[in-house]
Amino acid sequence: MPDVLPEDEVVRICQDLIRIDTSNYGDGSGPGERAAAEYAAGLIEEVGLSAEIFESAPGRANVVTRMAGEDPAASALVVHGHLDVVPALRDQWSVDPFGAELKDGLIWGRGAVDMKDMDAMILSVLRGFARSGKKPKRDIIFAFFADEEAGGEYGARYAVDKRPELFEGATEAISEVGGFSATIGGQRTYLLQTAEKGISWLRLVAHGRAGHGSQINTDNAVTRLAAAVTRIGDYKWPIELTPTTRQFLDGVTELTGVEFDADNPDLLLDQLGTVARFVGATLQNTTNPTLLKGGYKHNVIPESAEALIDCRTLPGQQDRVLEIVRDLAGAGVDVSYVHQDVSLEVPFAGNLVDSMIDALHSEDPGAKVLPYTLSGGTDNKSLSRLGITGYGFAPLMLPDDLDFTGMFHGVDERVPADSLKFGARVLDTLLTNY
Repeated sequence: MPDVLPEDEVVRICQDLIRIDTSNYGDGSGPGERAAAEYAAGLIEEVGLSAEIFESAPGRANVVTRMAGEDPAASALVVHGHLDVVPALRDQWSVDPFGAELKDGLIWGRGAVDMKDMDAMILSVLRGFARSGKKPKRDIIFAFFADEEAGGEYGARYAVDKRPELFEGATEAISEVGGFSATIGGQRTYLLQTAEKGISWLRLVAHGRAGHGSQINTDNAVTRLAAAVTRIGDYKWPIELTPTTRQFLDGVTELTGVEFDADNPDLLLDQLGTVARFVGATLQNTTNPTLLKGGYKHNVIPESAEALIDCRTLPGQQDRVLEIVRDLAGAGVDVSYVHQDVSLEVPFAGNLVDSMIDALHSEDPGAKVLPYTLSGGTDNKSLSRLGITGYGFAPLMLPDDLDFTGMFHGVDERVPADSLKFGARVLDTLLTNY
């Protein structure tokens, strides 16, 4: 086979993946991931490896392949990404969100950041290993999941529950939302994700007395719901620093000389630029109302009304947060889970962490690397059910003027082509040496 390096084809693969619409609306109405799964499997099989595609429901496809390592006794590493993306409204974008246009040195399109960029890195590195005949030191399980953007029921959660044998011998994993750079105190710093908040998507249902809209009604479900939502949305959660966040903030203080003040967190957050949004949401629990629904006619008071609350909980605080939300909701309002998943926190230490740092330094000597907590969630939550320790490591060296964290689920999502090539080289080094 011709000598093609991962960095030579990572941009093309990313563009090809973006052009396959895998929008996940969360209700099963999207196109699904089958076409993207077949594309990924085709790239894998083209270089002589076998790939298994399996569906959790029609069109909801996952792909897994295993590459044998030199030491069969060593624990396996899972390298995974998700194939689905959040929807994009064409009239809000300056380009076709599924056109994968290469403009100004950047690839534009839905998934360029979340996370078809990392999918492309994984596929290009996998193909490079297969072409060269190079073996990793340990077995590597490459997985591409469906449905991450809606909680993973049809993707990683399904694979873990129904096909756990695919991950036999695996103890660690790497995936998205870590390893990207930001400039802090004039120093390029890579944020390695070692923790993520828990997910508690809650439904509130307020009950009352139905009646005519012209009458006095002191038992109005809509009024009761509105008051509950206001209390929950306005609640000031205290700042509580996890070990990961403390370590991150201490690192920022070392770089900037600015101490963290819990009474005025913006003093330090202002040193982080656009990354401040990511970090600021990890200093406390959050409860954001996201949907209201009630009634069916202007002059009819309904007997019930409903709201959805997106709660993100710090490690170990899920039960406590639910108890506080129920107290805030008050009498006559039922609170239940729509979806929940665990929080994660793992050490910023060990052979894998050392290898990730070394791989970054191989391309960017002298750069700083800090751990951080993700305010959202990843498929590492599902893999943790098998005892697999997960990290966020999708390496990208980014220009200072790019609002990278604002690209997640944002309009005009884009990633520099050179950053993808950098990431492919770093990931190749990691998987070669670890």
